[in-house]
Order: sequence, then structure tokens, then C-alpha cells
Amino acid sequence: MEAKEKTIGILAMAGTAFLWSIAGLFIKVIDWNPFAIAGARSFIASLVILAYLKKPVLNLSPPQLAAGVANAVTMMLFVAANKTTTAANAILLQYIAPVLTAIFGALILGERPRIEHWTAFILAAVGMAIMFIDRMGGGSDIGNIIALASGVTFSLYFIFMRMQKGGSPLESILLSHWITAGTCLAISLFMPLPRITPGALTAVAILGIIQIGLSSILFSVAIKRVSAVSANLIAVIEPVFNPLWVFLALGETPAVNAIVGGGIIVAAVTAATVCSAVRK
Repeated sequence: MEAKEKTIGILAMAGTAFLWSIAGLFIKVIDWNPFAIAGARSFIASLVILAYLKKPVLNLSPPQLAAGVANAVTMMLFVAANKTTTAANAILLQYIAPVLTAIFGALILGERPRIEHWTAFILAAVGMAIMFIDRMGGGSDIGNIIALASGVTFSLYFIFMRMQKGGSPLESILLSHWITAGTCLAISLFMPLPRITPGALTAVAILGIIQIGLSSILFSVAIKRVSAVSANLIAVIEPVFNPLWVFLALGETPAVNAIVGGGIIVAAVTAATVCSAVRK
């Protein structure tokens, strides 16, 4: 039964990363300021989660509140990072999270990473550097610092979610979307009003319902069944799917470095997952 539960967790986390990866493709077709997009997306996602939970249990425990705040701050920092540094820098710097999760997980949760995890961290870093080598560099110092900060809060999000493995961590995600929606929509009131078009509304609906709503449910399933470090390591495959979406939607063939780097990441994450399963 334990092996079956772990398999469910791994598949749910892979599905989460897959859905997270479609964000960039749909955000590009929305001619709104990023705060309006983030706020509308989180508002819709909160409705999806409410419909799934029916009766959310908001006990406002320290882990529940901390996870909600950490996720909300991560989403807003990532939006800010994408506006103040290059997209490549934003995602590369955010993905220091797996290493930080390994450290925090050992200190707080007692979930110590194994040799296969550390090996996968190194190989994943190499793979991401290959994928984005032609787009790295540049960007402002403040933007790069914001991106690094998003990596810290992203890792803490995994830790605080894992602390609720015996309960219902999905309420934390619900809280995070309420915080994000309220903050971002309030900020967007002081920015140019978005142009409401059928295309923009459709894209926002997809982002809210599928990209972040459904992925939130999958993530809550995953984090109860796999360790925080394993979940964050599997999440590293998110950037690998981005070229796939662009290829399927726009017919743009991925560059060689994207294929090579993505292959290294997928192989590293798969090998680490298999090694951990065999060890257990």
C-alpha cells in the first residue's frame, strides 16, 4: 500500500509540474498588466478549490498560515522578477529551491536527502544551464535578488505543506490564492485597466481552472505522499515542458540546447525517483 501511495504522489507531482508549465504560453496572449493576470488567475483558482473542498477546514494553524503566505509571496515575487530581470534568470534563480528544500527539510522535517537527490540537483542545474545558456545574464540586480527570494519562499512552501501531510494541505493553497487575488487586484486598480476580450477571458479561465486550480489539487495529493525534497525535485521538470507547449501550440521546433538540457533534467529526476523507490 505504501508503494502504491508513493507512486500516486510521484504521478500527481509530475502532473502538477506539467500544468504549472503552461503558464507562460497563456500569459503571453493576455494583454493585461501582470498583477491583473495574477489576481484574476488566483481568484478563479480559489473558486475551483472551494468547489473541490466543499467545506474547507480553515484551522489557521501555523503550518497552514505559513504555507499560504509562502505560496502567495512566491507567486507575487515571481511576477515581479519576470518584470525586472530576464525570464531565464527568473526561473533559473527560483530553482535554487530544491537545494534549499533539502536543507530545510533535514533541519525542520528530519527528511534527509540521499546521494541520488544531491546528484540529481547537480545534473538538473547543468541541464537548466544548457537549456537557458543563450538567454542567461543581463537583467537588473534587484530583479535577480527578487528571483532568488522567490526561490527561498518556494522552498519554504514545500516544507510547510509537507508539515500538513497528516491533514488537508489544500486549505493552505486556498488561503494563498485569496491573499494573491486580494493583493494583486488591489494593485492593478492603480494601473491601466485591462482590455476585456474573448481571447483574454478564455486564457485567464484556463490559467485559473486548469493551470493553477487543478494543479493545486494535484499538488495537495502529492505532498502528502512524497517527501518535500522529492516533490521539489520533480517540480524541476516544469521548465522542460515549456518548449513542448510552444511546439504543440505554435509549431516552433525546440532548440538543440533545450532538447539536450531537458533530457538531462528528466533523466536525473527519473533516476533519483527510481533509486529512492528501490531503496525503500
